[in-house]
Amino acid sequence: MKLVRYKHDGVIHLGVVADGGVVCLDDSGFPTMLSLIQAGQSGLDRVNDLRASGAAALSLDDVALLAPIERPGKYLAIGMNYAKHLEEADKLGVARAKYQTWFNKQTTCLSGPFDDIEPGPTDKLDYEVELAAVIGKPAKQVLEEDARHHVFGYTVANDVSARDWQFHTPTFTMGKSFDTHGPIGPWIVTSDEIANPHTLALRCFVNGELRQSNNTGHMIHNLWAQIAYLSAAFTLEAGDLIATGTPEGVGVGMEPQSFLQPGDVVRCEIDGIGAIENRVSARN
Repeated sequence: MKLVRYKHDGVIHLGVVADGGVVCLDDSGFPTMLSLIQAGQSGLDRVNDLRASGAAALSLDDVALLAPIERPGKYLAIGMNYAKHLEEADKLGVARAKYQTWFNKQTTCLSGPFDDIEPGPTDKLDYEVELAAVIGKPAKQVLEEDARHHVFGYTVANDVSARDWQFHTPTFTMGKSFDTHGPIGPWIVTSDEIANPHTLALRCFVNGELRQSNNTGHMIHNLWAQIAYLSAAFTLEAGDLIATGTPEGVGVGMEPQSFLQPGDVVRCEIDGIGAIENRVSARN
């Protein structure tokens, strides 16, 4: 299933995509996406019943899609998780880490799949297409072979990065968390529809020019290893987001470097999930 949050006539709703439209889930008993995720399979069964009931669907063209989850408890992202992107980092003098390299994106950065990206106080605005996983069942000290059972679904993420601010501190958090620098969507595809999240082609375009193109099978640490590593230290809770890394082709790694400018349009897409597209707004 493809689960969405959307606005119609000024009101926010949950919905499920069906036959090219969206069926409202106001009668599901779940007021938020997080409450639906927390309900697990029983919640999905209820949604499936509503989808199959023949309820009227709104055209996707008539609604405004929002970030598909309201405000997760954690938004965690792994750095340098594709070999060629690691080589880009080498050229920039970023030291290689012995362990998985994680940072937080503050959840206030989240924005919708077609919302504008506000540059904020950076001169080095960059893009990163990533597969993001949504945690379903809480995970604590999970083994890699069991990690898949803790994933609710998947979405497309653009880990928008302020490269100058990113290196103000060693944690990267400042440069990864500007408001609007976390567009995700266009929906959450439930895990039953993605047999293997490590076989998905992902791409990023800037103004129609292909900048990034790779496959999630080329991750250095796959999603199951990521969940095992994180949950060894702390509990991953329902709704938490995990951005699984970006491949090569980011603006900071180009020669010469090429950063986003007002008016640029960034499109991130992942096969089997969908695409998000965000325009860089004018500077305030």
